[in-house]
Amino acid sequence: MQGEAKLEQRVVEAAEKLLSKRKSVTALEVLTAIGWLPENVLEAWRHGRLPALTAALPVNAEKLTFTLKALQRWAKGKALENTEIEHLGATRDRAPLKVTSGELAALEPLFRTQWIMPGLSAAKRAQVVARQQKAPDLVVSVALKDWLCADCGGTGDLLFLENEKPHCLDCADLGHLVFLPSGDTALTRRAKKASRLSAVVTRFNRSRKRSERQGLLVEDAALRAAEEQCLADEDVRERRRGRDRERREKEDVEFTARFFAAITEMFPGCPPERARAIAEHAGLRGSGRVGRSAAGRELAERPVFLAVVASIRHLDTEYDDLLMAGVERQAARDRIHATIEAVLDRWRS
Repeated sequence: MQGEAKLEQRVVEAAEKLLSKRKSVTALEVLTAIGWLPENVLEAWRHGRLPALTAALPVNAEKLTFTLKALQRWAKGKALENTEIEHLGATRDRAPLKVTSGELAALEPLFRTQWIMPGLSAAKRAQVVARQQKAPDLVVSVALKDWLCADCGGTGDLLFLENEKPHCLDCADLGHLVFLPSGDTALTRRAKKASRLSAVVTRFNRSRKRSERQGLLVEDAALRAAEEQCLADEDVRERRRGRDRERREKEDVEFTARFFAAITEMFPGCPPERARAIAEHAGLRGSGRVGRSAAGRELAERPVFLAVVASIRHLDTEYDDLLMAGVERQAARDRIHATIEAVLDRWRS
């Protein structure tokens, strides 16, 4: 039937894109890609607020069954490898989650399958499998209104929501963690990797109607270790910056010397101190002057000549005074042209 053919085409296109990008495909990823599984529904399920995910899908059992069978046919046609995965909740006990219930229970194995691109190296395959099997982050929220812990009746600035009930960090077994604000990517990555337990801290932005990440809760020891690693990296980067500065300074000295030699060769009558000043000015790094152009770095005759002319124009003529008096730029240059030529002729001999 035409409707089923179009749906199967949507499934195949979504699966092809996922396989190309992630090297593997799951049923939940495909349902998300075709628009049947919004992120907020997925998050509610992961946090234990939905007993079965399929109950929240906007399609009937027949259509969902056809979709998963189409995905299975595609995977078989592509000769994809497969492995079983387990969906874990973003809850304190990391309890396994069920996607289906009732008449759809027969589809559970398909939801627990990860189809993997064949021919991957052992290391890459292990990476793909590990990414899929990684448990979702625990999420702690910044409290925006008064609340009481469902276990102890206490309160606080942060709460952990589970089964629609708020819990304080101590009751959620997260009270020993320390807060690391967002902002330093390297520090956050290392602290999270070193921490056996961590939780993302979010705050709901009412104007944008979304939760925004504020930072991370990690073990104190993990944070200290990450800070030491980052400080060591900063020492390395500073040493590298020092070497780069020395290298650039050496290059600048060498370039100035070569530019000076080019000036004195073209204008042997130019006073040495003047020639050196012209070379240093024209070749100043980051100045955008003629000496820093590609031709200037290659010491072409034209850039060297222009650098000398510019020096004479500003130091040996009334050019700057004319500009300050309101004389148009080209008219001012015309008026000082003879003076510049006279100095050039003197320096050439």
